[in-house]
Parts: sequence; C-alpha cells; structure tokens
Amino acid sequence: MDGVIITKLKQIEDERGKVMHFLRADWDVFAGFGEVYFSTVNFGKVKGWKKHTVMTQNLVCVAGEIKLVLFDEREGSLSKEQILEICIGEENYCLVTVPPDIWVSFTSLKGVSVLSNCASILHTPEEGVSLPVGTNKIPYVWEDINA
Repeated sequence: MDGVIITKLKQIEDERGKVMHFLRADWDVFAGFGEVYFSTVNFGKVKGWKKHTVMTQNLVCVAGEIKLVLFDEREGSLSKEQILEICIGEENYCLVTVPPDIWVSFTSLKGVSVLSNCASILHTPEEGVSLPVGTNKIPYVWEDINA
C-alpha cells in the first residue's frame, strides 16, 4: 500500500526472556515522537475503523497475534480504494508504519493481544476520525473469527 512500510524487527531471546526491538530515531521510517500507547483487543472482537489526519502510526504487536487491516481512500494515492491485510505478532514480528489518512482496524487472532503505537505526534481527539466496524463506507467485511 502506497506509503505503508513494513519493517522486520529483531527479537533477541535467551533463557531469561527476550528483547523486542520497536523503533529507532536513526531509521528512515522515524517521523518524530509524540507518544507511545498500547491497545489491547480480545479474541473475537474488532477495533476500528480509525484514521489519523496528521499522525504517522508505528504499529507493533508486542503480545499475541493481530490481524491488521488498512484501507486507503486518499485522493491521488497509487493504492486508492485498496485493502491491505497483514497478520503481525511474535511469529511475524514487524513494525507497520502507517502514514496519515489511512483507515486502520484490527482484531486478535488468539487470546488478548497488545498493539503498540509509537505515534509521531501527541494524540488529540480532533486529529482522529472514527467509523463503526460495520460501516458501508469501507469495502471490508470482518469475517466471524469465532466460526
């Protein structure tokens, strides 16, 4: 998807646990620092749709496994009207950098999953736009993951 960058991340593990890389200021995808926050999602539940009009999101699933769905409605974008689905978590540990004006929705594929966002700016309510999961404004239907 135009402007979305997926960066494989390192996990350094030994018998004591592991270190999970996230984002560095010297990486090309780093667009500034506003805040870091975590969002939990329960298995069988869907969060979204949300887009930020200014913020670049840097998303990493730090626990569990998440199906992340992006929708691009940006005028002039090479991927306008396209959907991107990606499963991220400990097995596919990566950073998904999402530029402004792309819709984001996600669910947990097992248990409670934790998605972290290292946002390029401080979050403000007026900078984000939300739509309900079942909206007809986005051409995506969440399947019943409990089936």
